[in-house]
Amino acid sequence: MLVEFILTHREELIARARGKVANRLAPRPTDLELASGVPLFLEQLAETLRLASTSMKLTMDQSATRHGAALLERGYTVAQVVHDYGDVCQAITELAEELSAPITTDEFRTLNRCLDEAIAGAVTEFGRLRDQSAAHAETERSGVLAHELRNRISTAQLAFEAIAAGRAPVGGSVAAIVRRSLQRITALVDRSLVEVRLESGTIQRRPIRVDRLMEEAEVVATMEAVAHGVALSVAPTAGDIEVEADPQILAGAIANLLQNALKFTRRGGSVTVRTLTVDGRVEIEVEDECGGLPADKREELFGAFQQRGADRSGLGLGLFISRKGVHACGGVIRVRDLPGRGCVFTIALPRCAPSAPTGSGSLPV
Repeated sequence: MLVEFILTHREELIARARGKVANRLAPRPTDLELASGVPLFLEQLAETLRLASTSMKLTMDQSATRHGAALLERGYTVAQVVHDYGDVCQAITELAEELSAPITTDEFRTLNRCLDEAIAGAVTEFGRLRDQSAAHAETERSGVLAHELRNRISTAQLAFEAIAAGRAPVGGSVAAIVRRSLQRITALVDRSLVEVRLESGTIQRRPIRVDRLMEEAEVVATMEAVAHGVALSVAPTAGDIEVEADPQILAGAIANLLQNALKFTRRGGSVTVRTLTVDGRVEIEVEDECGGLPADKREELFGAFQQRGADRSGLGLGLFISRKGVHACGGVIRVRDLPGRGCVFTIALPRCAPSAPTGSGSLPV
């Protein structure tokens, strides 16, 4: 009987299967597979065979799915599951032929069917867990966004009602709360639109005149600079400078750099924006007066949920998404520290040949 053969020659089968796994080119074997994975796969295959011998098809399917879930939760990939089951099955077949074991053709058919069921169960479970994880992540992200929007809208609504009821002046501190709340709502929506484009793959790269891009960014940033009490200086950009990028994604990245610079610059300080052309690249620099960056923290700024400074409003996703967006447009985003003074964030993109002159208008989205 095949199950008895596996139990009797367990150590030899494990050694053979380990040899096959170790010599595999792809997927590359791991220490976990070699140490504990191969015995586990052999035991699972033996259990499935036992169930198959009792004609308990439903139980065998459930066992395969359960095994698949256990392997995936332990960190195995689907490719490892498929190949390891196959290596174990091949080791069984080879040893049985060498020893001329009295295993019937029907038992070998059952072995192949069990192998098929085990792999199918693992692949099916992997798909279920992946979809479940994606759905959970999407639900969590949507919940966070809704929570953030609700907070900003509620703040703006309460402040507006105070102004409307005559309890606060139109140009006072309460009005500033309305303005800040609306700015943060806009930033949240802009960030979400960029995320949707990046994740859906609907990136629309085309030539963009950088001067028009910067003009529109300056209009919005000027209002925010006034609210923060920060001087904003935007150097003129030549009209013949163009880059190829998705307008919405690039505009969102520039807006995020400006928002961060204004947010973290001390009141009475200044933020300077420059557009340079260097060795066939266009570099958009945003220099702030945040006081400088902590030592060895440059790369951490671009991680998800990373924030700098005492102000913890927002989720710390802006720079993370901006970097993804700029990379998707074929560029890079980096930061240079100005110790004790501030820092300079730079978006660098390849320069493209200017397109034919067109009429004026707002930035396409």
